[in-house]
Amino acid sequence: MNREKIVIIGGGVSAMTAALYLTEQSDWQQHRAITVYQQGWRLGGKGASGRNAASGQRIEEHGLHVWFGAYVNSFKTIETVYTKLERPADSPLSTWQQALKPHSFIALEEYIDGQWQTWPIDFPLLPGNPADGSLDITPWDFIKMTLAWLKKWIFDLQSAAKKANKNIQLSTKKSRDQSLLRHLHQQITDLVDDTEDAWQQFADDIKQYSSEVASTPSLLINTLNKFAHADNTLNPQVYEKKDGLVIWYIIRKLKRWLNSEMIELLDNNAQLRRLYICADLAIAMLVGLVKDKVYRDGFEVINKFDFRQWLIRNGANEQYSANSAPIRGFYDLVFAYPEGDLSKPNVEAGVASLAMLRIALCYRGGVMWKMQAGMGDVIFAPLYELLKKRGVKFEYFHQLQNLTPSLNEQGESFVETIELQQQVSLLSDAEYQPLVNVKKLPCWPSEPLYAQINSEQAALLKQHDINLESFWSDWPSQYENHFGQPLPIKKLNYKEDFDRIVLGVSVASLEHVCPSLLAWDTKFAAQAKQVKTVATQAAQLWLNKTDEQLGWQYIPKSKEGPILSGFSEPFDTWAAMMNLVDKEQWPTDCPPKNIAYFCSVFPCEYYPPKSEHQFPLQVKSQVKVNLEAILEKNMQSLWPLAYQNNEFDWSVLYEISSSGDERLNAQYWRVNVDPSERYVLSVAGSSKYRLATDETKFTNLFITGDWIKTGVNAGCVEAAVMAGMQTARAMVGYPQHISGENAFAVIKN
Repeated sequence: MNREKIVIIGGGVSAMTAALYLTEQSDWQQHRAITVYQQGWRLGGKGASGRNAASGQRIEEHGLHVWFGAYVNSFKTIETVYTKLERPADSPLSTWQQALKPHSFIALEEYIDGQWQTWPIDFPLLPGNPADGSLDITPWDFIKMTLAWLKKWIFDLQSAAKKANKNIQLSTKKSRDQSLLRHLHQQITDLVDDTEDAWQQFADDIKQYSSEVASTPSLLINTLNKFAHADNTLNPQVYEKKDGLVIWYIIRKLKRWLNSEMIELLDNNAQLRRLYICADLAIAMLVGLVKDKVYRDGFEVINKFDFRQWLIRNGANEQYSANSAPIRGFYDLVFAYPEGDLSKPNVEAGVASLAMLRIALCYRGGVMWKMQAGMGDVIFAPLYELLKKRGVKFEYFHQLQNLTPSLNEQGESFVETIELQQQVSLLSDAEYQPLVNVKKLPCWPSEPLYAQINSEQAALLKQHDINLESFWSDWPSQYENHFGQPLPIKKLNYKEDFDRIVLGVSVASLEHVCPSLLAWDTKFAAQAKQVKTVATQAAQLWLNKTDEQLGWQYIPKSKEGPILSGFSEPFDTWAAMMNLVDKEQWPTDCPPKNIAYFCSVFPCEYYPPKSEHQFPLQVKSQVKVNLEAILEKNMQSLWPLAYQNNEFDWSVLYEISSSGDERLNAQYWRVNVDPSERYVLSVAGSSKYRLATDETKFTNLFITGDWIKTGVNAGCVEAAVMAGMQTARAMVGYPQHISGENAFAVIKN
């Protein structure tokens, strides 16, 4: 029996997820042969990390990688990897529960009266395994869940209003509005067992057709929650116009009360201001979900709007809420600034609101989960080990150059050839062994293992400090100048070398690696053009002091360091990563005490041709300037004890042999400008251009990545995992179910 030959190009999350599910059947090798081609020396894509052997085997990441407790498919996948890999119980990170730990403490920064104020949020730990969760939740379910949170906030706000002698007595006079309250009362009469005077007055006014119906904010929100959860309240699948109008009327009435009674109390009360922001944003989202009929037509219907503009359109307070720390923090989270322009934030309203609701309302365990080593160590090393064990073949140092289309006898388009540049030759044509052990944990090194590479090529790579992962690498010219011939090209032919292709490169790479395919397929070309990407920057500092010793003031009960966002540029996000110190290999007598990660977008409007070899170094130098700037100016509000006479104390930076501000040179920073490294955006109106994994014109081509149509449609590991699962299912029918993939579909009766 002839085995189907599958070629996977790229080693990021989506590609490796596809490989995992393509090999889940015990007899898969009887049906398929799978070869992965990867540029450079490691897997990971935007999630690649490396261990720097010259600096304590420290972890060097592309950026900050944190999983959310609502990443159902990601946790299912990594649970599968660790379970099937069966690492010995006494080995480091032998289970996924050891590799990922729940994290509850986040912080947002508010800029109030010229000063940064920290808004600490300690999310509750919830029972359950994220892998057992579900994202198959309808917009109607989200409405009910949001109303439940709004109930808590309104109760707290009413209590504050009462203490401040503000009015909490509400009335409804208009006949139409009274008819809506009458409808609500009819739906929930049997559910109410309330002897409070407010409820009795409310019910009597309705029954007696009074000229005014008396209520309070807490009564209205409590009643509305009962209404939304009542069995006889019609679901959106059986659309009842009056049900939607009831919700709309009450939350808008609550909004008017907030604005009339609470606004003047906010400026001098941080706790009250934050309660107001939460309630106001919840109300704006509820108004939009009802008014724009998201509960009936799905989240796709509002993707034509930018998220912040959609909130404002639905009544969010511009001064306090629309530009609040939670909203800025979310835009920072998804790097939602095309070209890195902070003045032009842009993310689809449907994508953003769905993501926020899922993150807040669908998590299990911790709202976030921290990896207990580098992402390469925690995710990609086990993936590689398992796939290798299963018989998947890996070809490193192969850079995709081109895909060529053709037509078959039936007039169908297909990919006929694959051209790959062989970046190096290995010793004696041996198979490359990519991992190193750090404290018995398999890890990816931060540079190629030169001892396995042809010695003359290895010496040349080191002499010219060649980065084999860079789009702008001058390695081809250096190689040709030295050896008198170009780097060899490996050409793979349809049927002879491959039957089907999984294209797991980034969307920004498409114009460079398959221009002929884009010219052939207009929808594929539109996707490549309309699904935008943005450059990012990241930095890591190793420190001689703990966060508390640096003056950080917010220590939760869990003693967790914060993951903080919404901060000042040039780095708007900081994560305390002290938990990684013991996973690195520092001198036992003087290890660092702390690690800080920073990241943000990187402003970049123009990406030069690959002949501009100095471009990566030029932009990387700006990241160092940005890192100096945040330490010299911005971090004082978070680390006040790291400053003396308002100047940063460089001695808090860890480095054995240097002193003063030279210690900065011993830290790690990078800029992600390569097409394969840039972050995938969800700008307003772009989701409609996303294709499913098998929706190109080419019958033997499957595209995969967080840039295809998934049910998340945003740059994150969950979207990437879902894409890989969809690719495997399209090819072999497994896995059958992918949680949350239909979130943007119209709700069916």
